[in-house]
Amino acid sequence: MTETTFKAYRVDAPKQPAELVTSNRDELTGGDLLVRVTHSSLNYKDGLAILGKPGVVRSFPMTCGIDLAGEVVEGGGDFAEGDQVVLTGAELSETKPGGYSQYQRIESDSVVATPAGLGPWGAMAVGTGGLTAMLCVLRLEAAGVTPEDGPILVTGATGGVGSFAVSTLARLGYEVHAATGKDSEHQYLTDLGASEIIARDELSGDPRPLAKERWAAAVDSVGGTTLANVLSQIRYGGAVAACGLAGGHGLPATVMPFILRNVALLGVDSVHAPLEARKQAWSRLDELFSEEDLRAVAVDAAFTDLPELSEKILSGGIRGRVVIDVAGA
Repeated sequence: MTETTFKAYRVDAPKQPAELVTSNRDELTGGDLLVRVTHSSLNYKDGLAILGKPGVVRSFPMTCGIDLAGEVVEGGGDFAEGDQVVLTGAELSETKPGGYSQYQRIESDSVVATPAGLGPWGAMAVGTGGLTAMLCVLRLEAAGVTPEDGPILVTGATGGVGSFAVSTLARLGYEVHAATGKDSEHQYLTDLGASEIIARDELSGDPRPLAKERWAAAVDSVGGTTLANVLSQIRYGGAVAACGLAGGHGLPATVMPFILRNVALLGVDSVHAPLEARKQAWSRLDELFSEEDLRAVAVDAAFTDLPELSEKILSGGIRGRVVIDVAGA
């Protein structure tokens, strides 16, 4: 490669897996910021895109990767050459070229300055998973949920969103119950701050309209039957922040929790989250976590490992977060 060429993962057509290609910087279009990408991360959506599965990429050809962190090479908006920036979601890898690219053009009005306490690596250890978890916490706080109200359940607790939700809530003083189907990960979740482990099977049966009240609130990244079971067990006046559908997009629930227990179901989206909400979430994350803290939930991986890692994340074989070394490819 030369100074004007770089590597990127690109998918050229529907149902085709991404390939690692060499591109030219002059071919990059779209945004007013040119960024040298140093780090990205691995999310469930990235696994789908890399392997050519439907549901993520909406135009072709497309550079994969829904997260990126790096250094501004050509400034624009409020950012100058040399600034460190981070971008998650914002339709990267969907309609806009994404972060699995050593250089990328992005729109400055979607970008956040990399939090000083996290740096590029730490920002991608957080990534979409951690940002989504914090947005869920902010929604629960806005709904009036406090540590004094009782325990909070986190489903999908060993995943990227779940791991960060457990750790974040515990650091904020909440009693956290973590749901998982992986017996081998109980110590991991306890180390993150969970005080009780809930077997996934407890939330996988046919949902009842109402069940015994157990939790003051919940962060759910699973959806489907799991979410329906969670809703039926939320205490009066509680809330559930729902942000995922790993267990299915259907919701076999009734209105009973809402009209008899005053339960609130709060949808949380990180792709189109307003810039001010992103900034607030990143600020809170910067206050709560150091790079050393993040080492408990994140591991490093090479750029060339993405196809193998994509298989693993789709099969449930990834714990916590994975930081991709894009610059070192």
